[in-house]
Amino acid sequence: MSHFQTNGRTMLGYLTDPAGPAGLRLATDLPEPEAKPDEVVVEVRAFAINHDELNLIKRRPDGWRPGQDVAGVVIAAAADGTGPALGERVVCYLDWEGWAQRIPVPVKRLAVLPDSVTFEQAAALPIAGITALRAVRVGGALLGRRVLITGATGGVGQFATQLAVASGATVTALVSRPERTPDALALGAHHAVTSLEDPALGPFHLVLDGIGGDLTAQAVRRLAPGGHLAWYGNLGGAAELRLADFYAQGWNAHIVGFISPVPEDTLGEDLAILAGLVADGRLTPDIGLTLDWTQTPKAFEAIESRTLRGKAVLTLRD
Repeated sequence: MSHFQTNGRTMLGYLTDPAGPAGLRLATDLPEPEAKPDEVVVEVRAFAINHDELNLIKRRPDGWRPGQDVAGVVIAAAADGTGPALGERVVCYLDWEGWAQRIPVPVKRLAVLPDSVTFEQAAALPIAGITALRAVRVGGALLGRRVLITGATGGVGQFATQLAVASGATVTALVSRPERTPDALALGAHHAVTSLEDPALGPFHLVLDGIGGDLTAQAVRRLAPGGHLAWYGNLGGAAELRLADFYAQGWNAHIVGFISPVPEDTLGEDLAILAGLVADGRLTPDIGLTLDWTQTPKAFEAIESRTLRGKAVLTLRD
């Protein structure tokens, strides 16, 4: 529980500060948000930390305001009459400035939450969930199709595995070590492997790759004719693909790479889909740590130590 107080004209929020713990400072004098006509004001109840945000904070100038994955309550509706009403619970996908008590949010960047979805679950969804949803869509209709997911127990991989299974695909999960096999199977994967060396693997109609490096080239060789590979990360280093990998097998494949966010017009729709799947029990966010938001630097330590499995979610209470 936070013990800080404001004077009604300012609020609390995190800023980058090289001298602060984890490069952050909890400021007590941020100005209250001023919403544009197509924005609502949201009282933040929970936010999640993405691993990439740790590096982003180190690169940003002093005084920058981080925060992308947020859930909360609408305390001021949009002046243009669009979007959710006062009091609605929402999940939001932001570019920055989400780690504060109150934030302005464009109505296209949020979705109303089903009653059964908690703020903590919602905060864990936006970036990882939408990345996974985009990647799964690359393969089109997946009913009865074979799908390979690298890094299947990671942040995006967990969502991708569940979404592919929910779409009717037969999913093979690539995990980093044998001990992660039960985790992949618990997500619904039909098979789990620790390498792509087995020549009997595949062929796959869709490969979702968040690892990069040599794995990407190996995965391409496991594609079915006309198959799709969706690449969304390079934790294993830069990927090098040779045209010979395609010519030697006498078929074509589709490679789709993306890192940037989806167009803003579809963010709200996609967030609503993800939240609905959580409400239906078909998608489960993995939350490994929940702390009061004043302990955000402690959450950073857990993430950087690589001992944390699942999302770190920070909560704000009245």
